Amino acid sequence: MATIVKLKSGNYRVQIRRKGQYASKTFSKKSDAVSWSFEADRRTDQGRGIIAPKVTGFNTFGQLIDLHIADMIEVDKPLGRSKDFALRTLNKHLGKVRIPHLTRARVIEYGRTRAKEGAGPATLAADISYIHTVITHAAAVHGVKLSTEQVDLARVALRRLGLIGRSNERDRRPTQSELDRLISYFENFAKTEMPIARILKFAVATGMRQSEICRITWEDVDARTRCVVVRDRKDPRQKKGNDQRVPMINLTGYDAWALLEEQRFHSSVSGRVFPYNGRSVGSAYRKGRDQLGIKDLKFHDFRHEATSRLFEAGLSIEKVALVTGHKDWKMLKRYTHLDPAVVFAEYRPQEPSQLASVRPI
Repeated sequence: MATIVKLKSGNYRVQIRRKGQYASKTFSKKSDAVSWSFEADRRTDQGRGIIAPKVTGFNTFGQLIDLHIADMIEVDKPLGRSKDFALRTLNKHLGKVRIPHLTRARVIEYGRTRAKEGAGPATLAADISYIHTVITHAAAVHGVKLSTEQVDLARVALRRLGLIGRSNERDRRPTQSELDRLISYFENFAKTEMPIARILKFAVATGMRQSEICRITWEDVDARTRCVVVRDRKDPRQKKGNDQRVPMINLTGYDAWALLEEQRFHSSVSGRVFPYNGRSVGSAYRKGRDQLGIKDLKFHDFRHEATSRLFEAGLSIEKVALVTGHKDWKMLKRYTHLDPAVVFAEYRPQEPSQLASVRPI
């Protein structure tokens, strides 16, 4: 693999060590350094020498993807899990496509292929957006002569074909019976050392995502204010440094602070509160859910459930947002699915309705 280092002079040095060979070269432009490293890797894969390969410029869309990733890492903006997966998918399908061949028709073909593979309208819309981002980045930052016109036309066509669009808003809420069954199963029958039952209750109590639950540390737990600092909380506008203080409350049927105290009793007093990999928690949850025969209930639905219960408990939008971390009502609304029965119970008249005694004439 090639290593690119920015020198104090502002130039870029490329060093490559592969299959017993070594080569080094310095460039004034990073785009030339990246292109040179791509050519060196290609020559090595072909069994040829890597000494002084010629800079040929950017030829494929995959090279532009790699350039975009390298630039993001350099400015300390590493890819999130969703973007990383999307760019790897694009590289798989379009990485070898030569830049002049990335036409409207080719992008539409990609959209049809991804749709057949099961990609939904929102996923495909994100993919097209990333294609647009990679091309715009190459043109704006590195002066690559490219236009997004073909991608824009493809986006219009795919939207008219119904292949891209907004995601369907989920309104799945677990019933209390389903929650009770899940908790009982993980407390008594599941073959796992992870306290999945406690984690599920904590998710409904706080509205945290499974990755956030597994990231909080005891150092971030403030016993005086009964708040927890969630580091780098997910936000579409701020990927890093979005730390938020979340109150540990008891309004959803599960007491967040009591659950923390229970977890402290069963775990170490330092490090992470729930020292488990978020994906492992998700995998264990799905196995238990399927074992119980509960259909179409994702772990993320517990975040929806927490949000809805907080509103049903009477909290204002601003206070609910303090718990869930949402920045505006538009985003918060997507997570809210109030139970009409709860609303009726809150506002039903205390005395029998006089309408019941009125007879029609």
